[in-house]
Amino acid sequence: MEKLNAGIIGCGNISSIYFKNCRNFQSVDIVACADLDMERAQAKAEEFNVKAYTVEEMLEDSSISIIINLTVPAAHGQVALEALEAGKHVYTEKPLAISLEEGKEVLESAKSKGLRVGGAPDTFLGGGIQTGIKLIQDGWIGKPIAANAFFMSNGVEEWHPNPDFFYQTGGGPMFDMGPYYITALVSLIGSVKRVTGSANISFPERETPEGRKFPVEVPTHISGVLDFENGAVGTLVTSFDSWGNNLPRIEVYGEHGTLGIPDPNTFGGPVKYRRKGEIEFMDVPLTHSYRMNSRGIGLADMAEAIQENRQHRANVDLTYHVLEIMHGFHIASEHGKHYHLTSEVQRQKLLEMMKKF
Repeated sequence: MEKLNAGIIGCGNISSIYFKNCRNFQSVDIVACADLDMERAQAKAEEFNVKAYTVEEMLEDSSISIIINLTVPAAHGQVALEALEAGKHVYTEKPLAISLEEGKEVLESAKSKGLRVGGAPDTFLGGGIQTGIKLIQDGWIGKPIAANAFFMSNGVEEWHPNPDFFYQTGGGPMFDMGPYYITALVSLIGSVKRVTGSANISFPERETPEGRKFPVEVPTHISGVLDFENGAVGTLVTSFDSWGNNLPRIEVYGEHGTLGIPDPNTFGGPVKYRRKGEIEFMDVPLTHSYRMNSRGIGLADMAEAIQENRQHRANVDLTYHVLEIMHGFHIASEHGKHYHLTSEVQRQKLLEMMKKF
């Protein structure tokens, strides 16, 4: 299999794990990087022995097939559209775009041009969640009838050097962490047909440890309800307003048992199972690989899928469906009614071991 050349746009901290991990896969080779800050691009290029480009040079290089879009979330949609216009496939960090309209434009542009768009999170391809999917498919809990998922924290201003973005448009706990939880739920149970929710800005102002205050522009506590196509009902709470909790990350309840799903921001376990009639959960050995930090596996699967002419798993239908669900919670809260999804996803096969060197 001949590797597809890829280039990274956006040389922030997360770019390093893509450079490192993608060296382990046979389907893709990162050969260049670009950033609005040319010094930062040159530093990454020197560190990982690739070419440093301007964004324009990257898009003009015909040898590069895939753009890895690691820009700030507000730029995700525009960079993706520019890359598609240049005839390149795109793999983007989460979310697909900030606005629903721009996300739809990316989806439609990719399909009209016959190009691939994929995106993070790809943690659902890790051993933990893939094991959960397999157990559900194998009937361990029977038909899924409900699910709960919780991300609870007190925000980021006490530790993050630049916390302002997390409280501006495109931020908040839903758009920052929601993609991990929603992607996991959809992968485990299937498409969502409608959502409702309540969202609140609990504190209109935040303060750093140094005493700098800044305004909050987006909801920081969102409680949502998801109605899945298969009839299951889910609950998702994301919050920057909690000083502690004892809640599970994700649990899926079925006719015959319950599954405890690991933190969807990780790739490993544990996966826990309690059968009907039993009183304790048991740990289930993971059935799938990629249990450590495997960010970039979705990209590698997309590159392999392009070469094999099959659908990739972390595809644009999934990333757009997740984006629509997140917006749906906020729209439902604002208008006081259910939001009905216009998108859906097709279930993908479980991930096999990727081809390596």
